[in-house]
Amino acid sequence: MEEGSRTENLQVQNCRARLDHLESVDAENLSEWNNVRFKRILVDYMLRMSYYDTARKLAESSKIEELVDLEVFQEAKKVVDALKNQEVGPALAWCAENKSRLKKSKSKFEFQLRLQEFIELVRAENYMRAILYARRYLAPWGATHLKELQLVMTTLAFRSNTECTKYKVLFEPKQWDFLVDQFKQEFYKLHGMTLEPLLNIYLQAGLSALKTPCCFEDGCTKEDPLSQENFRKLAMPLPYSKQHHSKLVCYITKELMDTENPPQVLPNGYVYSTKALKEMAEKNNGKITCPRTGLVCNYSDLVKAYIS
Repeated sequence: MEEGSRTENLQVQNCRARLDHLESVDAENLSEWNNVRFKRILVDYMLRMSYYDTARKLAESSKIEELVDLEVFQEAKKVVDALKNQEVGPALAWCAENKSRLKKSKSKFEFQLRLQEFIELVRAENYMRAILYARRYLAPWGATHLKELQLVMTTLAFRSNTECTKYKVLFEPKQWDFLVDQFKQEFYKLHGMTLEPLLNIYLQAGLSALKTPCCFEDGCTKEDPLSQENFRKLAMPLPYSKQHHSKLVCYITKELMDTENPPQVLPNGYVYSTKALKEMAEKNNGKITCPRTGLVCNYSDLVKAYIS
C-alpha cells in the first residue's frame, strides 16, 4: 500500500507540473515556452529510440524531469534490453503485471512471446520439452490463433535447419527485433502515448503542409525548406498540401496579394503587389526598379493583374 501510495503521489505531482506548464504560456514567455516544448519532444524521441542516458541528461540540464516520462521508459528499458539479449522472462513478467489491460486491448503480445520461446526449444532440439511447453502455454490460445499455432507446431517436423522459406523465417534473428517493436507498440498503447514519436508527427505535418509539386522543380526558391535535398527525401512519401486556392505573396513585402492589395505586372512579366510598387514610385519620382532583374520603368507602365 505504501509503494502504491508513493507511485500515485508521484503521478499526481507530474500531472500538476504539466498542467501548470500548460497554463503558464502567454505572449511574454511564448519563445521560452516553445523552447521547453521542443526539448520535451526531443527527450520523447530519444527515449523511444533507446537513448536513455542522453535523454536523462537533456531533461536534467533543462530541468524538465517532471514534464517527461523518464521513469515510465525506464520500465520499458528492462524489457527491451532483455528481448535484445533473446530473453523473454522480463517481457512475460510485464504481460502478467498488465494482464487485464492487455486483454481489454485484445493484445497477442504474450502469445508471440510464447511462440518465440517454443521456437527456441525446437532450435535447441529439446523436442519433448517443446511439446510439453506447447500443451501448457500455447494450447489455450488455439481457439483464437489456431493458424499461427499450427504453423509454429509444424517446425517440430521441419526443424531449424529447414530450407523451406515458410518455416525458415521463424528461426531468423529478426524475429527478436519484431518482438522489440511489438513490445514498444503495446507499451505506448498501454500508457496512452502516440505510436509514432512526437518529433516524427510534427515534422511530417510541417513538411506535408509545405509540400507542393513546384517544390521538386529546378526553379524552386531557396527560401522554401523543400529546396534542400534532405528535406525532399523526408517529404517524398508524404501527401501534397491540399490547398484549394492558390495564394500570391509579394516578393518585396512578403504580404498577401488580394483584392485589397492587387498584383501589378511589370513590362518584363514579373509581378509585385500594388502597395510595394506605390511606395517605390513615391520614393523615386514615379520610377519602378525590378528587384530581380534591375529593369527600370514608369509606374504608368504597370498593368493590373486580376486574381480568378
